[in-house]
Amino acid sequence: MESDVKVPFHRPSIGEEEIREVEATLRSGWLTTGPRTHQFERDVAEYVGAPRAVAVNSATAGLHVALAALGIGPGDEVITTPLTFCATVNTILQVGARVVLADIGPDGNIDPAAITRCIHERTRAIVPVHYAGLPCDMHAIWQLAQRHRLFVIEDAAHAIGARYYGRPIGAMHGTHSDAVVFSFYATKNMTTAEGGMITTADTRLADKMEMLTLHGIDHAAWNRYGAAGSWYYEVQACGFKYNLTDLQSAIGIHQLRKLESMHAVRTEYAHRYQKAFSQIAELETPPDDPRSRHAWHLYPLRLNLETLTISRSQFIEALRDAGICASVHFIPIPLHPYYAAHTDLRGDSCPEALKLYPRLISLPLYPAMTPEQVQYVIDSVIKIVHASKRVTAVAVPGENERVHALVAAD
Repeated sequence: MESDVKVPFHRPSIGEEEIREVEATLRSGWLTTGPRTHQFERDVAEYVGAPRAVAVNSATAGLHVALAALGIGPGDEVITTPLTFCATVNTILQVGARVVLADIGPDGNIDPAAITRCIHERTRAIVPVHYAGLPCDMHAIWQLAQRHRLFVIEDAAHAIGARYYGRPIGAMHGTHSDAVVFSFYATKNMTTAEGGMITTADTRLADKMEMLTLHGIDHAAWNRYGAAGSWYYEVQACGFKYNLTDLQSAIGIHQLRKLESMHAVRTEYAHRYQKAFSQIAELETPPDDPRSRHAWHLYPLRLNLETLTISRSQFIEALRDAGICASVHFIPIPLHPYYAAHTDLRGDSCPEALKLYPRLISLPLYPAMTPEQVQYVIDSVIKIVHASKRVTAVAVPGENERVHALVAAD
């Protein structure tokens, strides 16, 4: 029951600024892609430090457009992680390429050593995913891509606001990826309800992606002949309907302005979780990296199941009984029925992802939480742990060494 929920899994931080901007957009008479979308593109490009940004109606659309614009298709192989949402894999399949899964490392991100083992003569691209908002080891990935002449498309759906060695994810100065794709879905660190953005340093690639987002219409032809009321346009490619509207961009403009302050709250709450859970043997806190700035899109707590008498599902049910909504990120790709039918995506290629999956619980983490709600989550998790500690038999020294006492595992 909704009334029983004390801590929702997510609640967006929408203020009066966004509401007024949406109202102004409605009154302007321009609802679809227009001046606010172009402003939003410029703002995101400036924020991350990229020459170009192309707005799309979802990160899924952004991944699809980037792959298509780079000419990746049938006969090609694309390497990505098994610990991701299905959209990452779907878009690779949708351009006709073969998905190759490279296993994860201890941080949950794709392991560069595993990528190396997956590179073959048909490999065309790598799609790393910044899991939970923690940047991947991009230097190692860029070196592999340069050595093997591969494209790199970063799935940064979790990573707006993250930084890698001091540079924002999405930046395009020096060594960089061909494209970086952000998500502004309702649950993300900033939102446009639905939406996304692609950043790139390649002007020709940006132009092609922009063309593909709106039916493959050549914008140069539109601009050349497109005076007010003009009817002229040219279709140059088989494109998509992936454009972002001004209504959505109106929200994004102000969400972006709040992103740093919202990130500060996320970080504060994540650190409270880290401090509370780091000394509990039955729990393992999610990894961080001092060389990077974590976006803290998710807080995927890890259960040490061998020390507990309950399963991950039972742990989630116990949280639900306490009025706390939790989730799991993610069910690994090979465990889904559709992908299990594809031998290319077999589970034995990613044992680390399959080993980690049963331990993961994503706790609520978002700026609209109150400090009291954060403490309630902490107290509830600790209470569940204490109630489900595995009892072990420990020998008690004495005259009869076979005498045992049952004590709770510490």
